[in-house]
Amino acid sequence: MLHGNIVVTEKARMPGHPAADPDFAADMQSVAQSQDRDAFARLFQHFAPRIKAFLLKQGASLAQAEELMQETMVTIWQKAHQFDPAKARASTWIFTIARNRRIDRLRKQARADVDLTDPALVPDPLEDGEAVVARSEDRERISAAMRDLSHEQLQVIKLCYYSDMSHSEIANQLDIPIGTVKSRIRLAIARIKAALEDA
Repeated sequence: MLHGNIVVTEKARMPGHPAADPDFAADMQSVAQSQDRDAFARLFQHFAPRIKAFLLKQGASLAQAEELMQETMVTIWQKAHQFDPAKARASTWIFTIARNRRIDRLRKQARADVDLTDPALVPDPLEDGEAVVARSEDRERISAAMRDLSHEQLQVIKLCYYSDMSHSEIANQLDIPIGTVKSRIRLAIARIKAALEDA
């Protein structure tokens, strides 16, 4: 199978060829140091379907998810040397690339109903160990802040960020003006941001 200039053989993709470790860090390093095609094949076998499922869950169409998955895997092949196992798990690094690819695509499409200033459309940096811990703590604070939101605010936040619905789609589903949707999201984000700043 050909992916860009990368040939993934069926033998390499067959079960029974596990990565050297559960996080695939060794395979990442093999790709980075010697463009090891077998190591890349193992990465592809494990992560390609998971990336595709992730992108579909984020609202990408089947064709978009397939294309973005391919772009992500090619990026992994080309930039494996940037991966540092001391700073992040391979899975974290890889899914950050996938998410950023989707954000880049949305920004390029510049859909009328996509707010390009939305914090959710800011690409993630690759995280180091301290950032991962801080992000976990922030997630706990965000969860606590969300429990304090009004029902209406929580409803639009979940539809926007969990169901990946556009503002117009939320307005249609809830039968409320799009301005109300934006206002509720803005107020909810402000409360969550305040909770993080007060921590």
